Amino acid sequence: MLQTDVVIVGAGPAGLFQVFELGLLDMRAHVVDSMPQIGGQCVELYPDKPIYDIPAIPVCSARELVDRLLEQIKPFSPQFHLGQQVTEVQPQPSGRFVVRTSAGTEFDAGAVIIAAGVGAFTPRQLQVPGVEAIEGKYLHYKVSDPQLFAGRDIVIAGGGDAALDWVLALYDKVNSLVLVHRSRDFRAASSNVRQMEQLCAEEKMQFLEGDLTGLDVDGDTLKSVLVRARSGVVNRIDTEHLLIFWGLHPKLGPITTWGLNLEKNQIEVDTAKFGTNIPGIFAVGDINVYPGKKKLILSAFHEGALAAFAIREYLKPGEKTYLQYTTTSPIMHKRLGVVVDGV
Repeated sequence: MLQTDVVIVGAGPAGLFQVFELGLLDMRAHVVDSMPQIGGQCVELYPDKPIYDIPAIPVCSARELVDRLLEQIKPFSPQFHLGQQVTEVQPQPSGRFVVRTSAGTEFDAGAVIIAAGVGAFTPRQLQVPGVEAIEGKYLHYKVSDPQLFAGRDIVIAGGGDAALDWVLALYDKVNSLVLVHRSRDFRAASSNVRQMEQLCAEEKMQFLEGDLTGLDVDGDTLKSVLVRARSGVVNRIDTEHLLIFWGLHPKLGPITTWGLNLEKNQIEVDTAKFGTNIPGIFAVGDINVYPGKKKLILSAFHEGALAAFAIREYLKPGEKTYLQYTTTSPIMHKRLGVVVDGV
């Protein structure tokens, strides 16, 4: 059994910055995530989408943000356990917790921080014959490598931000692009919808209103997709790749069995410590809810800072924790491995 000050559930931006705030207060963490890579939903859903509201960084991609956070937490040597889900969190009489994962990893943890975003999720998938043969090769529910589509004929299905974002990112890199959506009512940013409509007017892409009803697959190769219009007419669109962005099915999974107070699949916390109804379990980021909650990365960073002080108090009750500034504190410099004036 691995012993640690804190187990963090979730390796997205909220969980990564939590490592930093804990480290400043001399606490170490193990981080568990059900995904096979670090970065959470940012990297899973929109790795190259620009983010503009991180303080002092005018613009960066989700992937760049995660890389910078990883660089920032290096001094605290967090240990990551990826591709496994936390299945059990058992409070002990000592106030500590036994934490178990789906991979059989066990922790003896002083506290637990849930930074799991909206929980584990799966994309809404196309349910027609032939899907299994091409999924991950010619049928995609996310974009890991945009270069895969360079010079190809592609169809993008969806009417939300993800679909329109990738339309605008790929239209000038592919041979042809057709956007398919069940109606002309989009859930995406209106500016992106206007840009898409302008591209259609300029014949740089096409929009087709209708429902995906079938695939033409030759072995394990996609040849075309079938789209049924409202009139009932079925159109055949030749394509090499199909990208589907129909949203996600978020699921809290085992978290719902841990005895936490939930409100619409979010964990209720206070705004002083971001603690839950179970002493020693905290929640930061999109997974939590409280009056005035805003689902912003910036908010998660603030929550992580206050949660770290609360956890320090929980682990060392009665011991005074002084607020020290990384700019001037020799203790902070030592923890960060910073050399100031040769010292």
